[in-house]
Amino acid sequence: MEETPIKFELLHVDKYTGARRGRIITKRGIIETPVFMPVGTNATVKGLTKSNLEEINSEIILANAFHLYLRPGLEVLDHFNGLHNFMNWERPILTDSGGFQVFSLPNTKLTDEKVIFKSPLDGSKIELTPEKSLDIQKVIDSDIAMVLDVCVNSKSNYDTVKDSVIKTFNWALRSKEYHNHKTQALFGIVQGGLYKDLRELSLSQITSLDFDGYALGGLAVGEKYQESEKILNSFGNRLPENKPRYIMGIGSPTMMFLSVENGMDMFDCVLPTRMGRHGTALTFEGKINLKSSNVKYDEKPIDEQCDCYTCRNHSRGYIHHLFKKDEILGKVLLSIHNLRFNIFLIEKMRTAIENDDFKYLKEEFFNNSTYSLTN
Repeated sequence: MEETPIKFELLHVDKYTGARRGRIITKRGIIETPVFMPVGTNATVKGLTKSNLEEINSEIILANAFHLYLRPGLEVLDHFNGLHNFMNWERPILTDSGGFQVFSLPNTKLTDEKVIFKSPLDGSKIELTPEKSLDIQKVIDSDIAMVLDVCVNSKSNYDTVKDSVIKTFNWALRSKEYHNHKTQALFGIVQGGLYKDLRELSLSQITSLDFDGYALGGLAVGEKYQESEKILNSFGNRLPENKPRYIMGIGSPTMMFLSVENGMDMFDCVLPTRMGRHGTALTFEGKINLKSSNVKYDEKPIDEQCDCYTCRNHSRGYIHHLFKKDEILGKVLLSIHNLRFNIFLIEKMRTAIENDDFKYLKEEFFNNSTYSLTN
């Protein structure tokens, strides 16, 4: 049997939902699933040190091939023998191909062969092909690489989305044929927007190729929760059962519950750190605005259930003060907490799945918090 760069073990499926408890084994460590991946776009999870990430039990982080290609550049990453050495992170890393970032740039030109765009740094012309994306990710030496796909806005018309599905499959074929980094897993991406027939087409095309894992792309790009829910209900559990399933760009508690109950194993989002930098805390009671004068005299930790450094050491009132004085520490402490909250919540989901209690955990979570089941 051919050696694979990662191995996936499906340990248990919840009796009442599609929620899965699994394990991804890589050369740099084991990833228990479901898993939330903090986003380290530029070789750093904003505001957090390596020790912070280890303490919140981050098993894998995500970095962006496109941004790292622009800066520090491949010469620097090659000099340091890859991203792990460069940032001194020993655990697994997944790299996004950069397709989402490229297509969000203005004046991007798309052909059957490649995407052409201007560098956001100096305006120089850059051409990105599926092969070049893999060359970049090979230098980065991530444990899991993503194929270059065509990601379009959720409000795009049918013909635009259909064209993206066709190109995504052709580029996936080219990527599968070209990829030669034997210790790096490669994931394919299912597109199709909010059109079920195009999702069906993309699902059949992408899963016809033997990737190491499969992702649902093109969600969390402006659509309503109910629209995401329809796609996940229809397609989440139809991705191959024996491979990791990754939904790209989601990280709110509501979307994590929806994704897990529909069979997804992996997800990432900048939301926890972005909210943290702007003063909003995620708690088991709901979101809390720590800039609000309501917490000025509050001696409680952000969340009494949370075991993070911030909650063990500081009060809501203190963090409120830091934000009022625009101290960097406030943003750091809140980012640590929000990431740990997401990871802690996922750890609770894992235990619930093992005990066939996922639907009860979900019910308890939403009954006891102000989070909504519809957004």
